[in-house]
Amino acid sequence: MRTLQLMLCMGLVVSSASVWPAVHAATPDAAQIARNGNGKGAPPCMACHGADGSGNAAAGYPRLAGLDAAYLLKQLDDFASGTRENPVMQPNARALTQAERAAMAAYYSAMPIPPALLEGTPGKVSGQGPGARLANFGHWSSRVPACIRCHGPHGVGVGTHFPPLAGQPASYLANQLKAWKDGKRHNDPLQLMRHVSKGLSAEEIKAVTAWFAAQPARAEGGKP
Repeated sequence: MRTLQLMLCMGLVVSSASVWPAVHAATPDAAQIARNGNGKGAPPCMACHGADGSGNAAAGYPRLAGLDAAYLLKQLDDFASGTRENPVMQPNARALTQAERAAMAAYYSAMPIPPALLEGTPGKVSGQGPGARLANFGHWSSRVPACIRCHGPHGVGVGTHFPPLAGQPASYLANQLKAWKDGKRHNDPLQLMRHVSKGLSAEEIKAVTAWFAAQPARAEGGKP
């Protein structure tokens, strides 16, 4: 009893009631940040990526809903560190704490894929055209393997390192391929995309990204 009294006097014992509010307050509110920003420089995520996380095709902003949480967190961390360059996302990611970045990754990963993207619009692109051939068979004379070998059937995504291509805006996909090809993006595993993109012409990039954008963004990941 004397020891407890001494510890209390020295401030070494704190009641659980006083600890709980601090712990609770430290948990980032991802939904609040998505709607309103974090009040410390990070704007609302939905302003660019949509209320349903579907992205913005006209502006080239990607879909976030249903992507792998570890993949999303890596991209945010890479933006924050400067490993991945983007004039919009770099300051936004840096304005988020590590805990907030993790919370946002988990939030968007758990968000359901919008029904319209689940269905896709495969009828808008030819199943026998150059985009489909590149996606499914590659172009080996240019050392371009089939995209689905890493990104799964129809490009639905496989694990942490191979994100979904299906249901992503074609403009976003094309911009990333061009960035890899031009050496402006370099956070891909084993430099895979840098090698692949160099074997693609501008016409092939347009065709294959249009094909993937039209594919159904099924929630289940595929196998390479």
